[in-house]
Order: sequence, then C-alpha cells, then structure tokens
Amino acid sequence: MTLYVHEWGPRDAPRVICLHGVTSHGRHFARFAQALPELHVVAPDLLGHGFSPYEPPWRIDDHLEALVEAIGLEPAALVGHSFGARLAFELAAQHPGVASQLVLLDPAILIPPHIALVAAENARKDRSYVSFEEGIERRFDESQLHRAPRDLLVEELAVHLVPDDDGRHRYRYCQSSVVVAYGEMATQPPPFESVRVPTLLVLGERSYVPYDHLLDAHRSALGHLLEVRVLPGGHTVLWDALEETIEAVAGFLRRDLAAEASPAGA
Repeated sequence: MTLYVHEWGPRDAPRVICLHGVTSHGRHFARFAQALPELHVVAPDLLGHGFSPYEPPWRIDDHLEALVEAIGLEPAALVGHSFGARLAFELAAQHPGVASQLVLLDPAILIPPHIALVAAENARKDRSYVSFEEGIERRFDESQLHRAPRDLLVEELAVHLVPDDDGRHRYRYCQSSVVVAYGEMATQPPPFESVRVPTLLVLGERSYVPYDHLLDAHRSALGHLLEVRVLPGGHTVLWDALEETIEAVAGFLRRDLAAEASPAGA
C-alpha cells in the first residue's frame, strides 16, 4: 500500500520527515520546506488522505507500516502535527535510531476520550461547498478565531478542496479514516522514556487539543532533551503562527545539525 509522497530540497541533504494531521495532506508543509532549502523535506499523504490509498485498515500500526514502506528507516528528523505527531512519536518508539530529532507540533499524543468523541462525531458530518470560494470563506471565518492568513489557506487548499462527483467541493480525505484516527488518539501511547531524543514541543496557546495532562511526565522523562515553545493561535500552528513555528523549528533543527557536524570537543 504505497503512500503518495511530496518532496522538496536536494536528495543528498539531511532528511526531514513531516507527517500531517487528520483531514490534511503532505503539502501542508510546503512553506515550511521552502524556508529550509538546505534540507530534504519528505511529507507523505497519510492513509485515507490526499493522493494516498483510502481503503482500510487505518489503525496506528497500519499507518506506521505504510510509512516505513514509503520512507524507509534511515535516520531523519521527524516532524509531526496533531495525529502526525502521534505517528512520529510511535515510529520513533517502535524503531529506535530512526529519529535523530523529534518535533511535535501541537501533538495529539493522548486525547482525553470525551474530546476524541466530540471530534470524531464532528468528522462524520459532510463538509461540502457549492464552490471553492465558499469553502475558503468558511475556513477563513473559522480561522479568524486564530490568525491564519487568507492567502495561505488559498495556496494550500487549491489542491485539497476539490470538486467531487456531485459537483460540490470537498476536502481530499476519507471521513471514515478520520473517525478511526480520533479513536486511536485516545489510546495509550508508548512511554515518553522510550523516545529519548532531542525533542521540540510546539503548543498553540488556544488549541482545543490539551497537553497539560502530559507535560510534566514528558519533562520528567526527557529533562534537558525537551524544549517547549507556546505560540499564538490555535491547533494548526503552521497556519495560525506560520512564521513563529518555522523560526522555532528551523532554529531547533539547524542547531542540532550543526552540533552533529562539529568535531568532537570543538
């Protein structure tokens, strides 16, 4: 089951694997990749999303199997948003050594069941629009609660909000796979101690996905390896705080890459 993979940057450069959240797609990381031209950014469309296969099963282990088939297990920096962050964390836990650095963008590592239920029920509703413009207006109105700029939404959704067989515009993902993913996000993840690599945790200050119930345990497990940044906006930090998120992640990745390149004791 081969995933569709988006790529930017030179193939011989240090590799960064980017995993999007539910209802999104790999090109969510396009501007992020453009801001780091010295890196090879690889961003698959997850199962049930974008141009990747839609057929079940869609459990976490199924996503991981498809990811390993698509991107391999060569060491790389792993960047994940929301459900993609849970997958990045699981991948690092199941395959020690695959993650040289880990970036968790407003991660859905463990969503409380009552929040997962509400999100899954919302995911069952038909999100369709008469036109692309109507869909953009609706999403822009929603994002105004945070800070996402209109031109960013138009650029990213141009290949993701598309005409369906009935002529209405829908997002390019399978609703059933999203419902399953919310159930998976409510299951117990591996212990934080199992992923002891330099980790950047980026949280949206007005996100609906809580992390307070996990933060102390994560800090205790990683100590100095964990860096935490709280940025303005909501859950989708690469929309609501694009520049701030890129700055934080780029600084984190470049600092660790520079440290790896330095001679021992330099």
